[in-house]
Amino acid sequence: MPLVTTDRILAARRAAPAFNVIQLEHAEAIVAGAARAGAPVVLQISENAVRYHGALAPIALGAKRIAETAPIDVALHLDHAESEDLVREALALGFTSVMFDASTSSHDVNVSRTAMMTAEVHDRGAWLEAELGEIGGKDGAHSPDVRTDPAEAAEFVAATGVDALAVAVGSSHAMTSRSAVLDLDLIGRLRDTVPVPLVLHGSSGVSDDMIRAAIDAGMRKVNVSTHLNGIMTGAVRRALETDPSLIDPRKYLAPGRDAVAAEVARLCEVIS
Repeated sequence: MPLVTTDRILAARRAAPAFNVIQLEHAEAIVAGAARAGAPVVLQISENAVRYHGALAPIALGAKRIAETAPIDVALHLDHAESEDLVREALALGFTSVMFDASTSSHDVNVSRTAMMTAEVHDRGAWLEAELGEIGGKDGAHSPDVRTDPAEAAEFVAATGVDALAVAVGSSHAMTSRSAVLDLDLIGRLRDTVPVPLVLHGSSGVSDDMIRAAIDAGMRKVNVSTHLNGIMTGAVRRALETDPSLIDPRKYLAPGRDAVAAEVARLCEVIS
């Protein structure tokens, strides 16, 4: 099936499940799991993953082909891109969705860079997500003084024309325990103030029940990465411990891929 933009997925369900790709096994597992659940999915490649591979094109073109052969709608999304040139390369490769992250810049610079990038992305028929507030390390993201202010968020969206906004509401990237406590009242105020879909980053650290509550409060796209990495690593570790003589990567990566597919299918039911 042809790739779709993220807004098409958002039009089809209350919340869009979005999962990050690091290697091809991730892309295969995410699409297989979403297909098993009968759910559309956002397939994401982050700037960090690009650094790992040394280039965007090889992993992107592989993931794109997997997405195009899926029996479900798939959006191919560039996640946390801080470089304008990387966004342009992704658009040239056929990405339908990007997150441009200038949140570490000053507010005025964030607005001007994001507005410029939004115009370029829209000219290519793609969808743009941006970030306001700090969704960083565990301590910082849980500090009230870095949470997204609803009035500032509404002004930012009006000034930039973005299609969605990642907001800081108590989650944090790279958490390995699902113990984050989200500010549901703030999510509700953001939902009532901001005229575009809200995006929850750092959802690996959020329990199923809290994810459901966040969606009820107004979250519309839910990103998961570290949690799936833990699932894959655990399955690979068990395979190697069961048979220490294994040397063929296919023999231990396949269980990891299967475990991720099963968890994606389950999470697609949670993120709905």
